[in-house]
Amino acid sequence: MKNVEQLEKTEVAKMAMSIGDIIRKARSELGDLTGLELSSTVRTLKDDKGWRVSVEMVEQHVVPSNMDILATYEAILDYNGNFLEFSRRGVRRRAETRVEEE
Repeated sequence: MKNVEQLEKTEVAKMAMSIGDIIRKARSELGDLTGLELSSTVRTLKDDKGWRVSVEMVEQHVVPSNMDILATYEAILDYNGNFLEFSRRGVRRRAETRVEEE
C-alpha cells in the first residue's frame, strides 16, 4: 500500500508545474480574461490552495506615462496550473510607490 501512495505522490510531483510556468500561465490567462496590457509580476506565492500570482496591469494609459493607472490582479492556480479564480486587488498611478503589508 505504501508503494502505491509513494507512486501517486511521485506522479503528482511530475505533473506539477515550475514557478516560471505558473507565472507565464497566470499572466497569459489574466491578459486574455481582462483584455488589459501586462505591466509586471509583483508576487508569487505557493500556499494550501495552490499558487497565488499578483500581476500589475495597465488599466489606462495617460500622458505622461508615469501617470498611467495600474491595477493589481491576483490569480489563483492549482498545483497543476489550472486557473481557479482571479480578483482585482488594488489600483495606483505608476508614479506612486506603495509598500504592501502582509
